[in-house]
Amino acid sequence: MIPLRTARASVFLRGMARASGAQNRGTRPFVIRLLIVLGMFVMSAAAAAESCPGNPDALGTARILSVSAATFPRVGRKQFAATLPLAPKEVALTFDDGPWPGPTNKVLDALRHECVRATFFLLGRNAAANPALARRELADGHTLAHHTFSHPLLSRMSLAAAEREIDRGIAADERATYGSSGQAVGAGVDTQPSQPLQPKTPFFRFPGFAASPALLDRMAARQLTVFGADLWASDWDPMSPGRQLRLVLSRLDAAGRGIVLFHDTKQQTAAMMPAFLRALKARGYRVVHVVPAGAADGP
Repeated sequence: MIPLRTARASVFLRGMARASGAQNRGTRPFVIRLLIVLGMFVMSAAAAAESCPGNPDALGTARILSVSAATFPRVGRKQFAATLPLAPKEVALTFDDGPWPGPTNKVLDALRHECVRATFFLLGRNAAANPALARRELADGHTLAHHTFSHPLLSRMSLAAAEREIDRGIAADERATYGSSGQAVGAGVDTQPSQPLQPKTPFFRFPGFAASPALLDRMAARQLTVFGADLWASDWDPMSPGRQLRLVLSRLDAAGRGIVLFHDTKQQTAAMMPAFLRALKARGYRVVHVVPAGAADGP
């Protein structure tokens, strides 16, 4: 089936061709070259318009960035010295603590409408309670990463206890999303993995950015990329969606690029998200989808 805009482009080109037949032979080579250029322009415009169904003016996802712990062990200048290799006006959108019924649905709806892909750092207990939402995130093409099971500050725990909490979260996330957790079939959500787990998406963010040198070394040894952020929306503070929009845009304009941190459990963030995505396009920003190395098959 030929898309409507492509069909209209073909009709336009055929009309141009008939018009060119009325020209004398001396001008025909010029007309042919003109038709080729116009055809490339019209077809490209039609393809761009159809790249996001139902929203020809969508922000879209500009490119995919593959990340491995070997090259990017720790990213985000709010916490670390390095960040992702983003060009000016490029942003990577990240969401913590979900999935949560209500606000997560609205965030996903806004992202889908704009054909934007993001990274969700799942909280294990919320993924276990809302597996359908976690699976929707995956089905919509987003990257699903990890954020512990119950959101403790890991730097205040022993190394062994902190790692158990991390693995419990990974197991719950993967069971909810993929139907497996590296454990025996039938293992309960509170079952502690018998050994450290290597998740399908080896991305992790510390709750409250509360890492310790020993824990960072363990994440590196397990080849997990640790995400901080370059800026955030401060959506843990109650505020109106309009105020939050102004705040995060002002921070983004000051930074010029970066990893942006939101929480998809917050109603104010969900309410703000459609306007935020439209503002990104209006200001010339481009969204980069971060995926694990080897998983970049295109948006």
